[in-house]
Amino acid sequence: MPEEPPIKVPLTAEGILAELRRRPPRNTPAWRTLRRKWSAELAGQAPNRVIAIAQGLVSEGPWARLTAYELIAAHRGAVDALGITAIRRLARGLSDWPSVDTFGCYIAGPAWRVGVLGARCIRNWARSPDRWRRRLALVCTVALNVPARGGHGDTGKTLAICGLLIDDRDDMVVKAMSWALRALVRWDRAAVKQFAADHEARLAPRVIREVNTKLRTGRKNG
Repeated sequence: MPEEPPIKVPLTAEGILAELRRRPPRNTPAWRTLRRKWSAELAGQAPNRVIAIAQGLVSEGPWARLTAYELIAAHRGAVDALGITAIRRLARGLSDWPSVDTFGCYIAGPAWRVGVLGARCIRNWARSPDRWRRRLALVCTVALNVPARGGHGDTGKTLAICGLLIDDRDDMVVKAMSWALRALVRWDRAAVKQFAADHEARLAPRVIREVNTKLRTGRKNG
C-alpha cells in the first residue's frame, strides 16, 4: 500500500521559535527566506490567528520580534484586524533601531493610516521621555507617505508629529525627522519646503541639510 502523506501540522509560535533556534539565521536575507515560508503557510489563516502567533513571538529575541511584525504586515487583513491592546503588546520592549523602524513602518504606521490606531497614541509617543518612542512617532508618519507601505500622502498628520519634535536633538529622533519630511516630499514639496523654512532656526542642521538636498536633487545626499 502507498504511504499516506504526513499530516500537516498548523504553524504555531512555538514551531517558529523552534526553527529559529535550530537554524539561527546568518543574516537578514536568510531570515527573510524563513519568514516568507511561514507567511505562505499562514496565508489562508484568519487574521486573528496570525496576530496571536505574532504576540507569542515578540518577546523572544530580535529575529522573533521582526518575524512577528512582518508576519502581520504580509498577511491580508491582519493589520485591519489589530486592536489597541494587540498593538500595545507588540510594542513592548522596543529598544533598538531595527525593531522600532520595522514596528513603525509595518504595524503602527499602517494601523494609524487605516484608523485602527488613533492620533492620540502617536502624540503620546512623541512626548515620551523614551527616545525610541519619540523616534517611533516619526517613523509612523513614513507609513503614511511611502507607497511600499501603502501610503498615499498625509501632510497634516506628518507635519503635526514633526512639529512636536522640532527641538529634539537626540540623534535617533533627528534622523527620523529627516526621514519623515523627506518621505512627504513625494506628495507635498511645497509644504515640506515651507515647514523647513519656517522652523530653520529650531530644526537640527542635519534635517535642514538633508531635506533641502532632497527638495533640490530628489535624493537624501546630493
